Amino acid sequence: MDVHDKKTRSYNMSCIKSKNTKPEEIVRKYLFSQGFRYRKNDKRLPGTPDIVLPEYRTVIFVNGCFWHGHEECRYFVIPSTNTEFWVNKITSNKQRDIRKINDLRQLGWKVIVIWECQLKKEKSETTLNNPKNDIKAE
Repeated sequence: MDVHDKKTRSYNMSCIKSKNTKPEEIVRKYLFSQGFRYRKNDKRLPGTPDIVLPEYRTVIFVNGCFWHGHEECRYFVIPSTNTEFWVNKITSNKQRDIRKINDLRQLGWKVIVIWECQLKKEKSETTLNNPKNDIKAE
């Protein structure tokens, strides 16, 4: 059973942002401090990537662990109410993510996915400075 009534739950869900989230801001501030210049939410590219580095033909998606179904993550838990809806919603989000990443790669773009849990205080420095992410200036 949900702890909120339908109206309260609807209001709470409507307040969740899809752009300019805290995790996105963390990545953007880091990139800017390293001398990178980027575009935000470029609608000309498949999937409207959160961050676009045109000079490097690289896009970055900053995914919320819940909304994008981050497997084996403590922040991804299927709600116990309206479970069927949430399973379908998150599954379709994951399928859309795969499609948009494949579309971008076919267009010659490098794709980096950073998860919300990787940007928590104790992990953010390691994540952002990880050469595996290839977000270092040349």
